[in-house]
Formats: sequence, C-alpha cells, structure tokens
Amino acid sequence: MTQVSDASAGVLLTPFALRAVERLVALDAGHGATAAVPAVRELLHDVPELSADPAALHAEDSDLLAALAELCEVIGWILFDAGLSHTAHRMNTRALALAELCGDRAIARLVLLNDSMLHARAGRPGAALASAARVSGPRPLPTLVGTLVLVRRAHATAMLGGHRDADALISRARSRFLDGASRQDPPWAWWIDQAELTGHHGWVLARLHDWDRAIPLLHEAATAPGPSYRHLFTAELLAALAGAGAWRDAEDLIADLAPRAASIGSVRTTETLARTAARLRGCPAAPVNLRDAAAFLLASVPSRSEGQDRLSR
Repeated sequence: MTQVSDASAGVLLTPFALRAVERLVALDAGHGATAAVPAVRELLHDVPELSADPAALHAEDSDLLAALAELCEVIGWILFDAGLSHTAHRMNTRALALAELCGDRAIARLVLLNDSMLHARAGRPGAALASAARVSGPRPLPTLVGTLVLVRRAHATAMLGGHRDADALISRARSRFLDGASRQDPPWAWWIDQAELTGHHGWVLARLHDWDRAIPLLHEAATAPGPSYRHLFTAELLAALAGAGAWRDAEDLIADLAPRAASIGSVRTTETLARTAARLRGCPAAPVNLRDAAAFLLASVPSRSEGQDRLSR
C-alpha cells in the first residue's frame, strides 16, 4: 500500500474503503460478525491508514478521511459483535477522531451510539448514557438518529434501575420512529426499522423484568426476517422465558435453537445463550427435560477462549 503522503494513493484509497464498507456490511448481515473478522484482519494488515495516528492524516482529502472513518466504524461494530470489545472501542475512538477531522457529524454520531451500546454490554450504564448524550447538539436530531439515542438511553436507564424512566424512553423511541425517516437522516440509519425497534422495546422491558410485556415483543422481533445480528433478540427471548419461568416455551425454543447454534456468527448472541443455558442447567426449579436441553444448548454454542479480545494474525 502506498504511503498516505502520496496524493494519488488517497484518490485510489477512497473508493477502495467505500467498497470495503459495502463488503463488510454484506458479510455481517448475511453470515454474522465472526464471518467478517478475517476480512477485517486482512484490511488492517493491508491498509496502514486504518492503524495510523489520525492526527497524521489531518492533511488528507476530506473524502478520504470520511471513507476511512466510515470503514473504521463498521470494523468497530463487527469487532464488538464478534466479542472483541476492547479492540472495538479502540477502533471506535479512531473512527470518531477521523470523523471529527473531516467534519462528518453523521458518522461521529453513529460511533458514539455504538460506543454507548458497547458500554452497556460491559455493564457501564453511566458511560453508556454519557456517550449517548454527546450525540445531541444545538439543533434537533433527525428522526431515526433521535430514535436511536432514546433506545440507548432506555437500555442504560433500565440497567440503573429507572423503571418508569426506561419505560417512558423506549415508548418515546417507538413513537418518534412512527414519524418516519426525515430528509436529514443519514444513510447509515437504513437498519433502524420496525423489527429493530420492537426487539429493543422487548429487551428494555426484559431488563426491567416486565416479562408479560417483554416476551411477545421479543418473540415478534426474533421471528421477523432480518440481518444475522438480530439473532440476539432470540437469545434475549430465551433469557426472558427463563426469567419468567416459562419452562415449556423455553424448552421449545432451545429445541429450535440448539441444532443451529454453532452457525450463529455473533459472539454477543452465543455468550447470552450460554449464560442462560448455564443458568437453566443449574436451576432446581426447572424441569429435568429443560435442564437436559439447556445442557445440550450449552454444548452446542461455539466456545471462546479466555483473553481472546484481540485480533491475532
């Protein structure tokens, strides 16, 4: 790869980076994040600009910086869903710095919302709220961006025990989504659709242990067609069924999930499934058949070595 100081390299790299974004998004949507990790590893090896100090790229063309910011954002998302959270956070930091260098506020907002999700996953709801708060500015947010901010705030607030506030926030998110996308919404907001909002609504209610309302919503989202990463809603549905003591439904879901668990390409999903399966296997109140099914599911999900949060070559 030509050095970044070569102006012609920037001209060539910009369309290359945008094509890489399309390829990674297609891989992730079709096969899951783990299927996209080898392509990420190859890109990081072949494109030094993805690892360079963003400050060293300040003189580059704004189109190149924007393309690199978007590519770093997509890489950060894939690494997060592949269970490589620390590396994902570093890539988010790089994406945000590049977006700020070229003034790409749309990608900067997406990176902050991704980082909010990462903090929530790590059990840091305060940091999740802080990242979401940074998205807002002096002007009203576009509809779908504002919807996603409310979703992120709802999850973090639920984790902090704010039952009424979390319920109100996710309800506001559903209501705002119904306004429809605005002309100011960025292209990256394509994936914020009805099924996504339904799944997050159910997930927030499950965090509040409001099982009666959460389970139907999670079931609706889990059974809707969509990208591979939405298997997470199925995992959250199983966790909600276990929390509600809905043993028969949980056993039926495991019977459907276990044969295909090994092919799920989201480590977030398989880790959630494994935690629920382990809990059910050791639950004295659960029927023996369910405990046996949970043991089978636990053996079926892909294992992950301790300390695997890195991109080994």
